[in-house]
Amino acid sequence: MKKINLAGGCFWGAEKYLALIPGVVSTEVGYANGQTENPGYEDVCHNNTGHAETVQVEYDPEKLSLTFLLERFYEIVDPTALNRQGSDAGTQYRTGIYFTDSADEEIILGSIALLQESYKKKIMIEVKPLDGFFPAEEYHQKYLDKNPGGYCHVDSAKFASARQAVDEATLFRPADKDELRSSLTMLQFEVTQNGATEAPYLNEYYDKFEQGIYVDVTTGEPLFVSTDKFESGCGWPSFSRPLSDSLISELPDHSHGRERVEVRSVRGDAHLGHVFEDGPEELGGLRYCINSAALRFIPKAEMADAGYEYLLSLVM
Repeated sequence: MKKINLAGGCFWGAEKYLALIPGVVSTEVGYANGQTENPGYEDVCHNNTGHAETVQVEYDPEKLSLTFLLERFYEIVDPTALNRQGSDAGTQYRTGIYFTDSADEEIILGSIALLQESYKKKIMIEVKPLDGFFPAEEYHQKYLDKNPGGYCHVDSAKFASARQAVDEATLFRPADKDELRSSLTMLQFEVTQNGATEAPYLNEYYDKFEQGIYVDVTTGEPLFVSTDKFESGCGWPSFSRPLSDSLISELPDHSHGRERVEVRSVRGDAHLGHVFEDGPEELGGLRYCINSAALRFIPKAEMADAGYEYLLSLVM
């Protein structure tokens, strides 16, 4: 696990938002980068201790990159405001990023440089090594969970978006062929890596219509949803569309003396199957004919535990 300290105004709302991002393991609010030891809330607010209200975020770098986390953080602050967020003003409400790993500094500065391109005003986010973090009083921890109607400068709609903020580029990393040889069955490897085709009617999902999602067997990335699956009679799983067109690539396939359109996963670069223009007109007219061996099915009841809770609304 890794840690980063983020200051963005009142820590009640910032903590609530950051805790909801998939890949964040834990959060704790406190006071950072001030001039005194073990300050209390009243000290920070009235005694010029120099501390910033801060959220210490512990996150899993295998599921969430620092760059992605910072991009989400920028969505709940005015990065051009000096010592102010929302209606809160004072140095304790300044915006800052405080790091403990020196390797993070370059990532942070690069992220802010990119952010600056979207603003004419100067970005006022303080970037420094963490110089002391002191946990706030217990009543401040998870304050909005304890007090749902409590004050918050973060738009409540942002909380819903935080739950959907999945760092897919980090979470669904492609594996190399040696890894895939050891993790996949021989059929799965031949289909996804060498373009093989499994037998019709003798595959796992051609007649499965249970609610859930179908993910790339090589990366775990969601590609299709049961809502878009239909019985085509061809003997392979058939879908009217992928979850998003950006998830797949379509390439001309001239093999076996036929003109077809191959379908591959973009991130995993795995062969999935082919797409044809003989699907039901009422569903858009396309038939994504996909090998079961290229997919892994996640039932709706298991999606949350498997990390796919953010897609539950799509499964009907």
